[in-house]
Amino acid sequence: MEKTIVEITIVGKDHEGVVAGFTNFIFQNGGNIEKINQNVIKNLFGMYMEASFTRNIDRKKFSQEAEKIARNLKMEVNIHYETSKRRRVAVLVTKEPHCLEAILDARTKHQLKGEIVVIIGTENTLSKLAKKAKIPFVLVDEKDQADAEEKIITISKKYDVDLIVLARYMRILSPNFVWRYPNRIINIHPSLLPAFPGAFAYVQAYERGAKIVGCTAHYVTEDLDQGPIIFQDAFAIDEDETLESLKKKGQRLEARTLLEAVKMHLDGRLEVYWGKVHVRKRRSK
Repeated sequence: MEKTIVEITIVGKDHEGVVAGFTNFIFQNGGNIEKINQNVIKNLFGMYMEASFTRNIDRKKFSQEAEKIARNLKMEVNIHYETSKRRRVAVLVTKEPHCLEAILDARTKHQLKGEIVVIIGTENTLSKLAKKAKIPFVLVDEKDQADAEEKIITISKKYDVDLIVLARYMRILSPNFVWRYPNRIINIHPSLLPAFPGAFAYVQAYERGAKIVGCTAHYVTEDLDQGPIIFQDAFAIDEDETLESLKKKGQRLEARTLLEAVKMHLDGRLEVYWGKVHVRKRRSK
């Protein structure tokens, strides 16, 4: 019988008994813990477990029991079941359209092994692209990031999201959010990390006379722009390059790089261990 893989994330105020409560729950249900990771930042506890089961499990009952344990421990739990179904994708945006346009174009051409179920924006600038694609657009413009993240979490649960894509989403996500989606949030950074970090990467590259510039698609962790790298690409800078032409080239490369990373994830070709992404080779037809 094939294994059933269940991913469990637990987030809440740090206190004793949480690890034991959930590991015992897995064992009592006949499961085997294959991966476990814990972290504490400023009294916020986060734990990720990947458990395997060699028997069929009642998913509804399993989820209800896990949620009961979480309530008793005053924690929040998210459960994700690995299946062969098409992954459900949420795209988070602000106002730059190039990455979203590339993803929607790939969707139109049936190049994604996943379904874009919702687009979430910090402003309404890109809502027309969502409407044209007939994808729900939800505005989350709360100024307080904690409030905004709570709303995004609620939306993600409503749409049963498997993967979150940051398509030039211009806000920093907190550990409280990131820990709920381990290795399931992909970001694009306009730099070959760690050089020229921040929002003005192209300006820095231009002003310092860089000869080559690129971008990095990576999984998001609690360490800003330090998550496991999925895919990188670069281009040479011409002698007669202007800042505007550099930005345009960079944005085209961002879109291609992010799209490639999303495709690799949806194809099931990526594994993360010891903080590094390992890419499975494509199967020959």
